[in-house]
Amino acid sequence: MEKNWWKESVVYQIYPRSFHDSNGDGIGDIKGITEKLDYLKDLGVDVIWLSPVYESPNDDNGYDISDYYGIMDEFGTIEDWEELLDEIHHRGMKLIMDLVVNHSSDEHMWFQEAKKSKDNTYRDYYIWREGKNGKEPNNWKSSFSGSAWEYDENTKEYYLHLFSKKQPDLNWENPKLREEIYNMMKWWLDKGIDGFRMDVINFISKVPGLPDGAEKPGEKYVSGGKLFRNGPRIHEFLQEMNKEVLSNYDVMTVGEMPGVDVEEAKKYTDHQRKELQMVFTFEHMNLDSGTGGKWDLKPLQLTDLKENISKWQTGLHGTGWNSLYWNNHDQPRIVSRFGNDKEFRAASAKMLGTFLHMLQGTPYIYQGEEIGMTNVRFDSIDDYEDIEIRNMYHEKVIEGNEDHDKVMESINVKGRDNARTPFQWNSQPAGGFTTGKPWIRVNPNYKEINAEKAIEDEFSIYHYYRKLIKLRKKHPIIVYGDYHLILPDHDKIYAYMRTLENEKLLVITNFSEEEVLFNLPDNVNFEPKERIIGNYNMEEASDPTSFTLKPYEARVYKGI
Repeated sequence: MEKNWWKESVVYQIYPRSFHDSNGDGIGDIKGITEKLDYLKDLGVDVIWLSPVYESPNDDNGYDISDYYGIMDEFGTIEDWEELLDEIHHRGMKLIMDLVVNHSSDEHMWFQEAKKSKDNTYRDYYIWREGKNGKEPNNWKSSFSGSAWEYDENTKEYYLHLFSKKQPDLNWENPKLREEIYNMMKWWLDKGIDGFRMDVINFISKVPGLPDGAEKPGEKYVSGGKLFRNGPRIHEFLQEMNKEVLSNYDVMTVGEMPGVDVEEAKKYTDHQRKELQMVFTFEHMNLDSGTGGKWDLKPLQLTDLKENISKWQTGLHGTGWNSLYWNNHDQPRIVSRFGNDKEFRAASAKMLGTFLHMLQGTPYIYQGEEIGMTNVRFDSIDDYEDIEIRNMYHEKVIEGNEDHDKVMESINVKGRDNARTPFQWNSQPAGGFTTGKPWIRVNPNYKEINAEKAIEDEFSIYHYYRKLIKLRKKHPIIVYGDYHLILPDHDKIYAYMRTLENEKLLVITNFSEEEVLFNLPDNVNFEPKERIIGNYNMEEASDPTSFTLKPYEARVYKGI
């Protein structure tokens, strides 16, 4: 298998608005990140992924960009950003930026021009259609509720927005638009960045004609996902992007791709096809959703997780490369989701970290994950800032008369603001995030859960993550070894083997709050030599192939 720096790296995602505020205005900023770089260096991460800091009216927290070359005033200046990049590189780390090019802001100069007339030079940078039978051009639903179309009174046509109406979709069929995007990418790469995380990049090719999605009884608008995810020209566009831009730099690329399956991901990540290096899949993050989608809560079945993770581990092996993540700015906190954020918070957070970091792929840590930050439970819908949450609540409760308490429970469990509460640095007011009033409320548990406490405690989640990162750098088998699932039908233990030449690793994790007996199956050929990490300090079992796992226990053995 070809060795690459981005395969051997550990990535840390920063959501700037919530990371650290340097000037007391309640909003995290670029200087605040620079002040905390030594914390990230000490943690051991190699790459920082910076969520958008571009000029934006902030309808969707920066994912609605009005100037791809500018920095949002709230975050600082381009000089602040250049200093951040220099300081990251000075510490031997790398920086990747978000690339948001499925859509722009409606306040972008291109869209402001496009709205002026049907024959404007920039009109074809976006997707416009006439209405159909006095209604929208098709029945697609926006990801943020309601129609995916917005009527423009001036030109008497609708424009497509798969997200907020302030995020019009760009028309990738237009070669001039693509050239503008490639030039912008080169501008940032020439400034010295080390790659891109690409937002919903598999949405950029739509099925010609934009036909209706399959109708559902009682639903006015439906998901048109099959008509714009992994569309007919997507591979052509990404290969062109690679040829024109990416192939000329030594960079890391990862594409966020909702609705991608293993076979499609192989095409995206096969290095011979010259597209991207990794994709973010969402399948494992949808396993605790019912048939009604994200807000329809159901408990995780461990056998479902095994089937899904194993499919991706074996499916991409030798062809593409996996990105490994539990958390990001769009996902609730994993310790509250698949762990236990009460009695077993530390144990379950360490177990989940062990499970992920021992898989084949590049691990991504989301800010606060390394100290075990948890979901938040705000009492009022007014405390939530996320457009997706607010739109969903309005649609279900205000318009649909659904039960307030039930909808709030879904928000408390799955809402994106769980990931966006300010980073908890210490036990000072606002968790040390700001000296002012934070833009969103801090999780009330910041006095117990914060970075300062975690650094002082040698047995903390933070120090455990440092060990996990060091192990990846020490043992090539963790990066490059094959993956083999064992005990596929066990509903509490997830165990798997990694093998590389004559070396073997056995990873055993208990996903339950019960004590569980582990027995190495007779057909698994493994002779343990040493336990390289575990989340309980305990005497070694006399027989390391048969023992009782404590609640949320994780053990990793090296052997032959």
